[in-house]
Amino acid sequence: MTTRDLTPRLRRRGLQAAFGVYLVTLALVVFLPSKEASAVTGFLGIIAGWLATLGMPFKEAAAGVEFVSNIVMFVPFGGLATFLWPSRWNLWRMLLLGASTSTFIELTQLLIPGRVTALSDLIANTAGAVIGAAGAAWMLRRRVRHGSADVLRGPAYRGA
Repeated sequence: MTTRDLTPRLRRRGLQAAFGVYLVTLALVVFLPSKEASAVTGFLGIIAGWLATLGMPFKEAAAGVEFVSNIVMFVPFGGLATFLWPSRWNLWRMLLLGASTSTFIELTQLLIPGRVTALSDLIANTAGAVIGAAGAAWMLRRRVRHGSADVLRGPAYRGA
């Protein structure tokens, strides 16, 4: 096995490890009961507080910060899935995957004490997954255009 063959496999293993860590972290954030989750996501209130000191009403600031944080939280989902399986994803499929994953999360949260579900969470999570996939697709196209197409070659990147 040459170094050229090893590099895509190592890159793929790194992406798989990153995706696994991301999914565990995501599960901790979205499936913990609200009391424990607030310890993990308490920074949202801090940011909303800063915005309130700038004159924005705290309630609206908190809603905006939560919406944006839900988008940011799902960007890695779309990006890592696209990098791991570049030939399988397009934006429509990622839209469906993001929406179905977010729907699963929101429905599961109905069973968790103190958790609240919201349509805005579903919209933000789905948007984040699509943004992540679009960014990853753009990066993959740039690599191909600039002669670094190894990301799409070899057994490690054939949809395994």
